[in-house]
Amino acid sequence: MLDSARDVMEGSAMLIQEAKQALIAPGDAESQQRLAQVAKAVSHSLNNCVNCLPGQKDVDVALKSIGESSKKLLVDSLPPSTKPFQEAQSELNQAAADLNQSAGEVVHATRGQSGELAAASGKFSDDFDEFLDAGIEMAGQAQTKEDQIQVIGNLKNISMASSKLLLAAKSLSVDPGAPNAKNLLAAAARAVTESINQLITLCTQQAPGQKECDNALRELETVKGMLDNPNEPVSDLSYFDCIESVMENSKVLGESMAGISQNAKTGDLPAFGECVGVASKALCGLTEAAAQAAYLVGISDPNSQAGHQGLVDPIQFARANQAIQMACQNLVDPGSSPSQVLSAATIVAKHTSALCNACRIASSKTANPVAKRHFVQSAKEVANSTANLVKTIKALDGDFSEDNRNKCRIATAPLIEAVENLTAFASNPEFVSIPAQISSEGSQAQEPILVSAKTMLESSSYLIRTARSLAINPKDPPTWSVLAGHSHTVSDSIKSLITSIRDKAPGQRECDYSIDGINRCIRDIEQASLAAVSQSLATRDDISVEALQEQLTSAVQEIGHLIDPIATAARGEAAQLGHKVTQLASYFEPLILAAVGVASKILDHQQQMTVLDQTKTLAESALQMLYAAKEGGGNPKAQHTHDAITEAAQLMKEAVDDIMVTLNEAASEVGLVGGMVDAIAEAMSKLDDGTPPEPKGTFVDYQTTVVKYSKAIAVTAQEMMTKSVTNPEELGGLASQMTSDYGHLALQGQMAAATAEPEEIGFQIRTRVQDLGHGCIFLVQKAGALQVCPTDSYTKRELIECARAVTEKVSLVLSALQAGNKGTQACITAATAVSGIIADLDTTIMFATAGTLNAENNETFADHRENILKTAKALVEDTKLLVSGAASTPDKLAQAAQSSAATITQLAEVVKLGAASLGSDDPETQVVLINAIKDVAKALSDLIGATKGAASKPADDPSMYQLKGAAKVMVTNVTSLLKTVKAVEDEATRGTRALEATIEYMKQELTVFQSKEVPEKTSSPEESIRMTKGITMATAKAVAAGNSCRQEDVIATANLSRKAVSDMLTACKQASFHPDVSEEVRARALRYGTECTLSYLDLLEHVLVVLQKPTPELKHQLAALSKRVAGAVTELIQAAEAMKGTEWVDPEDPTVIAETELLGAAASIEAAAKKLEQLKPRAKPKQADETLDFEEQILEAAKSIAAATSALVKSASAAQRELVAQGKVGSIPANAADDGQWSQGLISAARMVAAATSSLCEAANASVQGHASEEKLISSAKQVAASTAQLLVACKVKADQDSEAMRRLQAAGNAVKRASDNLVRAAQKAAFGKADDDDVVVKTKFVGGIAQIIAAQEEMLKKERELEEARKKLAQIRQQQYKFLPTELREDEG
Repeated sequence: MLDSARDVMEGSAMLIQEAKQALIAPGDAESQQRLAQVAKAVSHSLNNCVNCLPGQKDVDVALKSIGESSKKLLVDSLPPSTKPFQEAQSELNQAAADLNQSAGEVVHATRGQSGELAAASGKFSDDFDEFLDAGIEMAGQAQTKEDQIQVIGNLKNISMASSKLLLAAKSLSVDPGAPNAKNLLAAAARAVTESINQLITLCTQQAPGQKECDNALRELETVKGMLDNPNEPVSDLSYFDCIESVMENSKVLGESMAGISQNAKTGDLPAFGECVGVASKALCGLTEAAAQAAYLVGISDPNSQAGHQGLVDPIQFARANQAIQMACQNLVDPGSSPSQVLSAATIVAKHTSALCNACRIASSKTANPVAKRHFVQSAKEVANSTANLVKTIKALDGDFSEDNRNKCRIATAPLIEAVENLTAFASNPEFVSIPAQISSEGSQAQEPILVSAKTMLESSSYLIRTARSLAINPKDPPTWSVLAGHSHTVSDSIKSLITSIRDKAPGQRECDYSIDGINRCIRDIEQASLAAVSQSLATRDDISVEALQEQLTSAVQEIGHLIDPIATAARGEAAQLGHKVTQLASYFEPLILAAVGVASKILDHQQQMTVLDQTKTLAESALQMLYAAKEGGGNPKAQHTHDAITEAAQLMKEAVDDIMVTLNEAASEVGLVGGMVDAIAEAMSKLDDGTPPEPKGTFVDYQTTVVKYSKAIAVTAQEMMTKSVTNPEELGGLASQMTSDYGHLALQGQMAAATAEPEEIGFQIRTRVQDLGHGCIFLVQKAGALQVCPTDSYTKRELIECARAVTEKVSLVLSALQAGNKGTQACITAATAVSGIIADLDTTIMFATAGTLNAENNETFADHRENILKTAKALVEDTKLLVSGAASTPDKLAQAAQSSAATITQLAEVVKLGAASLGSDDPETQVVLINAIKDVAKALSDLIGATKGAASKPADDPSMYQLKGAAKVMVTNVTSLLKTVKAVEDEATRGTRALEATIEYMKQELTVFQSKEVPEKTSSPEESIRMTKGITMATAKAVAAGNSCRQEDVIATANLSRKAVSDMLTACKQASFHPDVSEEVRARALRYGTECTLSYLDLLEHVLVVLQKPTPELKHQLAALSKRVAGAVTELIQAAEAMKGTEWVDPEDPTVIAETELLGAAASIEAAAKKLEQLKPRAKPKQADETLDFEEQILEAAKSIAAATSALVKSASAAQRELVAQGKVGSIPANAADDGQWSQGLISAARMVAAATSSLCEAANASVQGHASEEKLISSAKQVAASTAQLLVACKVKADQDSEAMRRLQAAGNAVKRASDNLVRAAQKAAFGKADDDDVVVKTKFVGGIAQIIAAQEEMLKKERELEEARKKLAQIRQQQYKFLPTELREDEG
């Protein structure tokens, strides 16, 4: 022992020295080789040291003894037996029983003292010798050579199983805590028992049923060990698989127990033996399932820790190493026979193959590049040295000469060395498994399952022993009653086992505790909400608002991180469920404390309630999640619960997102951008994760999204530069937007890096995205600082610098992406350029339609025709290069993309010039020409997208077919452009050509409409209905053009049709993909959208036919075709109505217009009220105390009027709904004149209330600022009162006087009147007060005094005349308005 320890120390010192040398010269092969040799020597010394431990040498001696004894089996012929068969059989049975018992003792001894293992292994070795001799004796009894070979084969299996048992016992005794060692030992003991049973079954000739009972008893004895402290997984079964296994095996056991009893009675002993075998297997299955269930129950306790599977199994490597060394010794042993050599070669091949496979799996699992390389290299070395050894063995098998044997000996050395090196590397602590740590609570939870299983095994053993004696003597009544008793005990213990497993389902108890905890939290938050409503929420003074917000943010983020793990555990990982739900519940108490603390410090009541409500929503969604998780319970087969779990998880994520948005906004408002900084930092940390999620797309897909988000960040950075100078208060929202964009960018960047080739490009992308993250953090922090102090010029300069740095870093990210695939990056850039061209052409079409697209010089279309044709041909060549570029190098693709973008830009310019040269007096032809180039640009955009998707893909990839389709459309559209250019000046055919181009365009639009692609945004069904009007107008135009056959009409029809169909298809698809629309209604809308387009296409194609052959019969058919279109439009409108559901309204319905106007009036009044809120009286010199509150009075009165009018208009809206509900006013009126007038009355009254309130606010503002008279204020207030009266009359016309809505309306009207009167009184009082205060200075001189009187009289006469004129003007205004009033509102003229 001491010598070995000394060797270890000396070797370690040398190892450190050599490692130092290797670091100095990292590339030196010689120093690396020396380092490997020294490391190997240290490993060897450590093994020697371990072998010196008490008990280890004895096990080695036992192993050697078994190896020596087993050589008896390698002789070519066995001597014939000298004993009678019965005696040989009896000896074999006895030896088998002894060996099986010794195996059990070895397993037991591993848990005791080292001396116990030494004694047990020695006894096992002796018993093995006796058993082997008895087995060879039995083989000598065999009648044929085949039987003898079979017996010898079984004895070899027992020899191998015995060696494995001793190796496993040795490993476990050295390291009792080694992962999986206990399971391996139990498995080795079972293997010994099974191989003994196979031999006994083969060799013995007992009374039928006896050996089956003996085999069963041996198997049950072996599996019993599984139930002793199960802290390792026995199998891969999940908890619910264990329950199923117990149910199935208990059913099988019940049937076989009945069979045992029945067959023992009838004396059918072969069937009896078969039933015993089936029962034994079922009992083993039950024990395995019970042990695995107990293990899962133990580790699912929140205080337990589950074990983790290691990268490799060091025991497997050590066992393979030992087997290969023993086989190599047999190979080079001069006494080995040819059969022994072949047997050894087989063992070597089997174990080296297993090692290479283990290395391959380990290299694929590890994220450590050094370990990955080492495993691959080691596997190669083992494989190569095995191949060399196999060659020498083949030569030796052909000629057993000394020379060949020597070559064989030389070939074994490198193999043994390679295997030893690999074994040493595999035993690295970094790769080993971590065993489970089961808490005392977990052990208590296991107890009921283990007790039931042990009782079942014990009573089953008694039952089989009793059945065995009954098989020999079935006429023994007392034995039958004993059998019945044991059978009853087995049945009860299995019932108890099933109940225990079901009751102890992992996670259920923890779910209940967590549900209780979250319910308590919800009650606390409700109490806080009530306190907040009554303005009595106590402020927390012991902590700052920043700290509380950080605590709240942290708790919400942690809860967000647990949503997916809980959902995964609830769907199929029962053992993890308890841990995860306990963890989740633990975050809610700090969450509630922090939320209430934050709310207590918020001054704004609305914000306060938002924080509390959103926290409550999060707690409620978590409660729903826990209920769903409890029901799912981690059972992968409970599919009916999985949807509820997914839905609950989604709701919880939305609740987390909502509260995070609120927190970010609140943080940015006061300059606390810590949450945003943390979010960016977290996104950056995910970039460093060694193993990204499995990519679902290609590099090109991720490249596209990374470019999108990078550019969005650059745009936000530019906006932040601008806003820092103009509106610093808006920086918070922009910072929040940047945080969100960077989160998406980091995720997509990680996927782009993972899919980029070579790896260096991926590393570069990851690094640059991280650099951009640092830039974003600095910029967000500066934005927060500037919000705290908006006038700090130094911080502004710093923010501008940070924004520039972000822009630069965005360009670096884009250049890294370009390096990843220059071709696809160029495609993305080109697609952006083409989008700009399409937008520019849309603008040009607007100018042309308005008749303002004129040529700059007196040029004609002929001056441009050749240039257009030449550029179009160049574009066709570029298109060919673009299509071929998808399969060629990225450089060629980039060149083709850039070239095509430049050419389409040039072509668009020359076509615009050509269209302008046609003159603004022919706008329809101009539009036809621009539409033709717009179609080409759209097709090119699609082609670039398809090329980008198909880049570097194989020829049979689906994206290649998309590329071919896009190329075909491109060629069609360029051809169409060329035809249009040629036909533009030909008045006889240009209409026909325009119609052909429109038909082609509509077919392409229909293809896009029918594709599975979901639109980026959705719209309302009303929008879809509105767009069908365009189809109706275009249909009428098409029929007229078909009848007139004039080219001008046809061109106008072509242009109108193109827009109408395009708008209808877009609106229809956007409306049908609205989230509220059901699958059935969506399918219906899409079907009728298609039908409408197809029927309209038929109409246009018929118009084309009519143009070529204008016969009366053909023209007559136009009406029928237009009716088909009308029918399809009707169906489409009905589908849109179905989308809207019962709340669908006609936008043209007067009552709907009235309600819209009322709500608009209410909104404008509320806006005016907000404006009043911000007004403050102007600063002025202090005057007499009585007049100090005049402006305050005005403002208060004006505010109360605004509030009252807002309530009034809302009440009017409610009253109108009530009228519709009562049927006094139709939703779509039968008599539009009557109800329409009422609606118009209500609308005009609502508008007047809104306008008067707005004027009042302006007058109040001007008055307090000193720019207007009190008279104007009084007049405005009176106007509010008058318009309110008109609104009340308009509503009273048809309303039920006793209705609740009418009462509310009356009350609201009175409130407005009261508020107006208050304002008038305040203003008049102020005016009179001012009049009293004005002192007139009378001049004392006579002449001066006369002049003063004349001037005063002149002013009085002037004012009287102005008053008279003002009265006349008011009368005229009222007379004019009176003409337009609805009949109900006019006073009785009689």
